[in-house]
Amino acid sequence: MVVSGTDTGARMRVLVYSDKADTREQVRLAIGRRPAADVPKVEFVECATAPGVLRKLESKDPAERIDVAVFDGEAAPTGGMGLCRQIKDEIFRCPPVLLLVGRRDDGWLATWSQADQVVSHPIDPVALAESLAELMRQRTAALSG
Repeated sequence: MVVSGTDTGARMRVLVYSDKADTREQVRLAIGRRPAADVPKVEFVECATAPGVLRKLESKDPAERIDVAVFDGEAAPTGGMGLCRQIKDEIFRCPPVLLLVGRRDDGWLATWSQADQVVSHPIDPVALAESLAELMRQRTAALSG
């Protein structure tokens, strides 16, 4: 990843996890190519299963590194909340996670899961893009410092 958001070649890999193709598509469309002008462009990596997420996050190939993850808390059979908690405990230098929750009242579960940001369904494109951009800024700062 190139750290400068103004570099036209800069990209951040964003993993999107949901068992529903429609939810993954909604996330991609809401984020677009770049969620904010001051962050790099997004390269999406999609996963429909928890084992797929773990394989991507555990990859030792620097070109395959995931910079930020978006997890669907309503995914089945493995929900995004439990998966988030698992990776926060098990993945060294775990990327920040934005969690999509079914209800605003699920915020306490998101706190338990150790999610870095939370957005509720139905997906609000502005809220999702702003939350992701903030995580991208934090990740850029963490990797450069």
